[in-house]
Amino acid sequence: MATPSPPGVGGQREPVATYRIQLTPDFGFADVIGILDHLVSLGISHVYLSPIGRATAGSTHGYDWVPPPAVSPTLGGLDGLRELRAAARTAGLGLIVDIVPNHTGVADVTQNPWFSDLLRYGSASRYASWFDVDFSTANGADGKIALPVLAADGDLSPLTVSDGHLHYYDHAFPITPGSAAAGNPIDVHERQHYRLVPWNSGLIGYRRFFTVNELAGLRQEEPAVYAATHDWLLDLIDEDLIDGVRVDHPDGLWDPQSYLRRLRSDVGERRLLYIEKILAPDEPLEPSLPVDGTTGYDQLRIIDGVFTAPSGIVELGEIHERITGQPGDSDWLHRTERARKLATLREMFPTEHRRLVRAITHSDPSADAAAVADATAELIAELGVYRADYPALRSRLERVASAIAVRIPRLAEALELVVRATASPGAATSRLAQTCGAVTAKSVEDSLFYRTARLVSAQEVGGDPADPAVSIRDFHAHNIRRGTQWPWAMTTTATHDTKRGEDVRARIAILTQVPERWSMVVSDLWKMAPPPDDLTGYFLLQNIIGVWPVQGPVDDILRTRITDYATKAAREAGLHTTWTEVNEEFESDLAEWIIAITTGTAAQTISALVTEITPSWQSETLGRKLIALLGPGVGDIYQGTQWWDDSLVDPDNRRPVDHNRSTEHPKTHLIQAALRARTAHPTAFGAGGDYTPIHADGRGADHVIAFARGASGRAEVIVIATRLTHSLSDTGRAATTLTLPTGRWEDVLGPAPGRTIDGGVPTALTELATFHGVALLTRTD
Repeated sequence: MATPSPPGVGGQREPVATYRIQLTPDFGFADVIGILDHLVSLGISHVYLSPIGRATAGSTHGYDWVPPPAVSPTLGGLDGLRELRAAARTAGLGLIVDIVPNHTGVADVTQNPWFSDLLRYGSASRYASWFDVDFSTANGADGKIALPVLAADGDLSPLTVSDGHLHYYDHAFPITPGSAAAGNPIDVHERQHYRLVPWNSGLIGYRRFFTVNELAGLRQEEPAVYAATHDWLLDLIDEDLIDGVRVDHPDGLWDPQSYLRRLRSDVGERRLLYIEKILAPDEPLEPSLPVDGTTGYDQLRIIDGVFTAPSGIVELGEIHERITGQPGDSDWLHRTERARKLATLREMFPTEHRRLVRAITHSDPSADAAAVADATAELIAELGVYRADYPALRSRLERVASAIAVRIPRLAEALELVVRATASPGAATSRLAQTCGAVTAKSVEDSLFYRTARLVSAQEVGGDPADPAVSIRDFHAHNIRRGTQWPWAMTTTATHDTKRGEDVRARIAILTQVPERWSMVVSDLWKMAPPPDDLTGYFLLQNIIGVWPVQGPVDDILRTRITDYATKAAREAGLHTTWTEVNEEFESDLAEWIIAITTGTAAQTISALVTEITPSWQSETLGRKLIALLGPGVGDIYQGTQWWDDSLVDPDNRRPVDHNRSTEHPKTHLIQAALRARTAHPTAFGAGGDYTPIHADGRGADHVIAFARGASGRAEVIVIATRLTHSLSDTGRAATTLTLPTGRWEDVLGPAPGRTIDGGVPTALTELATFHGVALLTRTD
């Protein structure tokens, strides 16, 4: 569970807030040093870096690191990191680094000596046990490592041999010593420990990161692999160069619980340890994990949800069905999610599924393999979590298996076998968990969330589009639990993996407050510029609303970004075009539609709507940010979000950030004030701090989110935000009151610096939330 004592090393501050920086070859350690003064002015406590390891040449993200592990020379190397550490320490800032234990980059095999050796020597390679390779004769490649790189027809004639490698167009693969003597490239190919197979064959000889063939999974359960991939990190810790670690995708590992226990032992109790764990809406974080919490997608969902109007969801569902022919409601989403998971397992993970079935039936030769295949498929489709082998989720797996057995009696015996086989750690347990996680990610976040559009702001990593609204009561109950159980967990509002930036989601969510107006706008636009496909157009239109400039027309730069996003979204959806079977005509029509919708009368129609909702959008964006920074957990500021941010999905959200922009901005001002308050009242925000809901009275009571943070029953900081603001009139604000805790409170955001307010008596919302509908008050007595 969360560490009860404040994290931190020596004199290092306990976390106040983090600032996430995406390092690239054009923005390395020296560049980070150049913005430290700006970060200090924001009030953060820790600089939070994307992967700093040596990566594939030209990598713009670092998640495709290659061995031997080391600090990336491209980013500045170990000396550059030391300089950054020294500069950050002088500025009073800590460092958190992102590590990638699950996989390594193999896009260019020649850059990865471990994987290259594996291909050259096969099962005799010293690295054979380091990768999760299927050498069985039942693997569909006669015991060789299947590499899906060939054209669909499987033609090997383009193969050539030179420089000790087998070449297929731009691909180069090492060859077994002496095998070049065969002369003919096809004969040389036959002598290798791998077999090149068509990309669409359904065969692959190694576990991947999801469906990314260029990222090969590693077996961290092997002590030699852990040592080889973590010694460099431990050297950084021994030299005290970092204060915390963020673990990328631990759910992909064979046994994340054992891995995290070992990592915690190695990094020590006083350093921060975060995991990128995607939780289902009804899934708790495993309490036995020795981490400080997740990176915060669970909190993102709660914050987004409390600003979403539940009444508008129903009406948006009606609009969605009218436009697309699909309801997009909870029932439809659950049915479609199940169908997508079954299809994804069948189409994208047949190799992984076969290995799972073999693991389960290995100890029972009489088992019906076909029935086990159907049973595991149904389980994966129904579990609703990334992996269910955490102790807190075991009962969930058993319950779901029982329900499936009742629904499909012929699978009862196979399901019983699966439950028995996964009752303890082992191959069956881990393969079910790993396959379930990969299928869930690809079928939901990367497929279903591009195939529906009732409210796209809820179609987010860890989101719940089936039930996107969160009541104020549930919001407070969740925060009380989080403050008790995971006080140091991250609270994110945007990451490099979110489908849309925080401000884009906030504006789209405003549509739940103006469904009638939105319906008229959509009808008008469909008459002016009908899209080539209604569902695709409706999905994209909400995103276009989210990024539409408040002032001025859409320029060519933004239009190109929207077009690039539209192409990616349409290919991810896979309904009219895909990554592997590009429909150029459809994509061209889509690009033409984007031009039509962003110019002329159509653009004027969109601009009018955006202008109308802008005051509510700005107010609620600020409210979300204030809650994220001062609610339970540690707020994470994604690069550039101290200003209005119009980012869409990766790589759009990894664009360079101009940190020289003016800090005279309402969002920047709010961040600075919030973090000053948090820094000044540390006991109110860590382990043992209090979270106390404050309830409003009067006409607009349901529009107010308010809470106090304090310690030992004494409130020290008060947060007030307004929600569903489009329908909250000035009269409604004046008729709504809050009774603050007894004492004298200073308004640190409002237009009159030093203004104080007495607690213990009802005070009108208009007197409190004077900064764009939000307020931050600190105790002065």
